[in-house]
Amino acid sequence: MTKPKPRWLRYLPASLRNRVEHRSNLQAILSNTGWLFADKVLRMGVGLFVGVWIARYLGPEQFGLLNFATAFVALFGAFATLGLDSIVVRELVKNPDRQHELLGTAFVLKLIGAVLALLLAIIAIALMRTDEQLTLWLVALSAAGFIFQSVNVIDFYFQAKVQSKYTVYAANAAFILVTIVKVVLLVSAAPLIAFAWVGLGEVALTSFFLVVAYRANHHNLHEWCYSLNVARELVSYSWPLILSGLAIMIYMRIDQIMIGQMLGDEQVGLFSAAVKISEVWYFIPLAVATSVFPAVIATKKQSETLYIQRLQKLFDLMVILALVLAIPLTLLSDWVVVFLFGETYQNASLVLAIHVWGGVFVFLGVASSHWFLAENLQSLSFYRTLFGAILNVCANFILIPAFGIAGAAVSTLLSQSGASYFFDFSNKKTRGMFWMKTKSIFMIHCFRGVK
Repeated sequence: MTKPKPRWLRYLPASLRNRVEHRSNLQAILSNTGWLFADKVLRMGVGLFVGVWIARYLGPEQFGLLNFATAFVALFGAFATLGLDSIVVRELVKNPDRQHELLGTAFVLKLIGAVLALLLAIIAIALMRTDEQLTLWLVALSAAGFIFQSVNVIDFYFQAKVQSKYTVYAANAAFILVTIVKVVLLVSAAPLIAFAWVGLGEVALTSFFLVVAYRANHHNLHEWCYSLNVARELVSYSWPLILSGLAIMIYMRIDQIMIGQMLGDEQVGLFSAAVKISEVWYFIPLAVATSVFPAVIATKKQSETLYIQRLQKLFDLMVILALVLAIPLTLLSDWVVVFLFGETYQNASLVLAIHVWGGVFVFLGVASSHWFLAENLQSLSFYRTLFGAILNVCANFILIPAFGIAGAAVSTLLSQSGASYFFDFSNKKTRGMFWMKTKSIFMIHCFRGVK
């Protein structure tokens, strides 16, 4: 029986539809990417609206405390995920007959990692902030989400089958319900702790809906089984990714933790408001690179010269997209911050004007991360992330006491440029990437033209 063609095909231009309609694998990839992109757009729009409302309602100090707790827990996320995500997906694609064994073993490993992460987070915050019961509860509730996320190994199955729409169904069903609850809490003047409970509820609901989707596809969790040999195999593959995940979390979230410890929670709130505006666009490079890079890689088999040209065009596109966002947000930073968050957050405008320029290097970093993977240079990818994390921590120690949250924004810009750009110059294998990114940053091809 012939599988029906997806409905979205009829809306494509004729020339494009003719190239796609007889390629079922490409249709599956495009559908999968479309679902993921739609998920990000929905969350970006609704999430930003509700997030801004919550920030206005709580005020900088309580909003800062909530973000401090979330950032603090994120540092322990590497222990909860154990770097298994991409590994399990790869193994499911290679060995579909081992599905139940792989999922069952991954679930047990992630559950153990989640309990470890929860305990470490609680112990660490109790030592760092003694006699702050509210902070302890916020961290505990946020970290408890790791327990429920262990069930999300179901998502690995859907990724392996290129059926991410079921994950989007589950995540968005939970997201919509929780958003409604958040609005009710805002209207009823609920306390800060209520929003932490709702955050945990979203994770739990997402896991529940994933189980429902898994069962709807005629599978059962009771079929899963644990194998010690498989566990050893998975951990042997994933331990470098655990270190990489830890470096990434330090790289991305250490600013808010250091600000909270050095300047107080109110300053975390101001910094977080600016970051929320700056980072809301980071799904764009991921969507573009995911869609474009397979075609770039395909040209490598045809011609190395053509491969480099396509890669250069991708870097050029990333810089242009980043500048389209950075320039207006810099010029209008005061107006944007006050319009969204109110007068109490006005001091966040300078942070936004600085932080948004890190997007240039984030966009380039996302594109080049695909190149690192394609060239089998994962170890160098880890080292550049580690370099960025160390640079961020060191710069924060110097700049936060001297310049406050604006110094933290500069530290972020330095670490992002160091990891995604300057690091490439340090190794002969990546030096070509450095010069290509240099051409993109200075927009050399915009003046010369590219054939």
